Amino acid sequence: MTTESPRKQRVRQVWQEGWGRGEVDVLDELLDPGYRRHTASGGAPQSREAFKASILSTREAFPDLTTTIEEMVEEGDRIAIRWRSTGTHTGTFHEVPPTGREVEVFGVTFAHFTGSTVTEEWVTWDPLQLLTALGIIPLSAATRRPAI
Repeated sequence: MTTESPRKQRVRQVWQEGWGRGEVDVLDELLDPGYRRHTASGGAPQSREAFKASILSTREAFPDLTTTIEEMVEEGDRIAIRWRSTGTHTGTFHEVPPTGREVEVFGVTFAHFTGSTVTEEWVTWDPLQLLTALGIIPLSAATRRPAI
């Protein structure tokens, strides 16, 4: 059995407290004050405070949210994190009223460390998976392939 590095242990603990319990102030221990979070959708990167606010708003929409780290790979000053989130949509989420549906999404986060803190993250996940689970996009439309 492989023992996790202290850095991986810290990431796992902070994710459990921040995402799992909504104790977002614990992120201050891991994320640099100048932290930036980039997403595949583009736009301006999120600051540490904006990221904390997004966790709280996500947890308001999905109060039973569970985010599980499935795998971490560490190399030098980087950790790749493969994660899975599940929850029930019982609150408004980005102007979408509650549907009562259970959702499951998967994603990957690449965290870059400077010393003991994360300075930048690149996050990718499939929003189509969430929109389909919420019933906003019918499954048939989500699986339709465009003509070439």
